[in-house]
Amino acid sequence: MKTLNFTTLINAPKEKVWNILWDDSTYRKWTSVFSEGSYAVSDWHEGSKVLFLSPEGEGMVSMIAKKTPNEFMSFKHLGEMKGGEEQPETEATKQWSGAMETYSLKEKDGGTELIVNMDVTVDHEQYFKDTFPKALESIKSLAEE
Repeated sequence: MKTLNFTTLINAPKEKVWNILWDDSTYRKWTSVFSEGSYAVSDWHEGSKVLFLSPEGEGMVSMIAKKTPNEFMSFKHLGEMKGGEEQPETEATKQWSGAMETYSLKEKDGGTELIVNMDVTVDHEQYFKDTFPKALESIKSLAEE
């Protein structure tokens, strides 16, 4: 597994960027670059489960490993969802189960620096290198409106 790092500077306060990241309506907008219609189901509390889903109920089961409002959120990815059902562990999911994805927000130059770190398998590395910058552009655009 490899850790990818993405950063952008957003001309908005970190509280606004935080809300863009995790509010249902804006989350659906910026994550559409990965899968049109994607959404998350969670109570957004530290230690809680998060389901990252497509409209067809495909996606990932994760947990919120750490949450500091307006500053930091980390997810530990645990397994897969198919057809709206959590799937038993397979050899494939063992390859990435435990992967982390973190979002850090820091005040910088009168705005917010958003730093995303994510563990990826080699077969998904190029996809995220190509796609995640588009997600950051969407977050930036939504926050700077």
